[in-house]
Amino acid sequence: MDLRIDVLEDIKQDILKNMKCPLKDNATNLVFGKGNPYADIMFIGEAPGKNEDLQGLPFVGKAGEQLNRLLNVIDLNIDDVYIANILKFRPPNNRNPENDEIVRHTPYLIRQIGVIKPKIIATLGNYATKFVLSGFCVEKMNKVLGISQIHGKVFLVHFNDISFKVVPIYHPAAMLYNPNIKESFENDFMMMKKIIESSSKDNS
Repeated sequence: MDLRIDVLEDIKQDILKNMKCPLKDNATNLVFGKGNPYADIMFIGEAPGKNEDLQGLPFVGKAGEQLNRLLNVIDLNIDDVYIANILKFRPPNNRNPENDEIVRHTPYLIRQIGVIKPKIIATLGNYATKFVLSGFCVEKMNKVLGISQIHGKVFLVHFNDISFKVVPIYHPAAMLYNPNIKESFENDFMMMKKIIESSSKDNS
């Protein structure tokens, strides 16, 4: 019996049984999360795409390939991290999340964070970054600077009884459409590697 796995499964079943959202009604699968429930590092993306919806797992398409490549560059793999999204079901045509959807979905994400208790959260793209750095408050998201202005910087966030470092990073999908940010994307990962190494020294 593994308590964290059991609690995460309870959250998953709660979504399936009790969440009320039009996205849920039109989706193929719930995209809950994947990875190590004891991970020190948690990645938070925006929303599932087509491949994620079909497989029920986050980051399994081309964006996932980019994420896996960068994880390998900093000597990590999926067994070292946990990955989840702001939205648990795919928006039509991969459109941006709407505020009411974020309000419906993020309580479950917050519960996931509370179970995993990561030391570092890497927010992928604008929506994840704005939500986490707003103090998990949808109404304050518009007060947070955009990802192009704060990517690669480190923020300390306190929430309930958890404190963690937040590193905003471009969403891997953005690099597919805009190769010009590839260097920034890779540099952000190298920054995160330094933070991981620093955290390891602090705990030794």
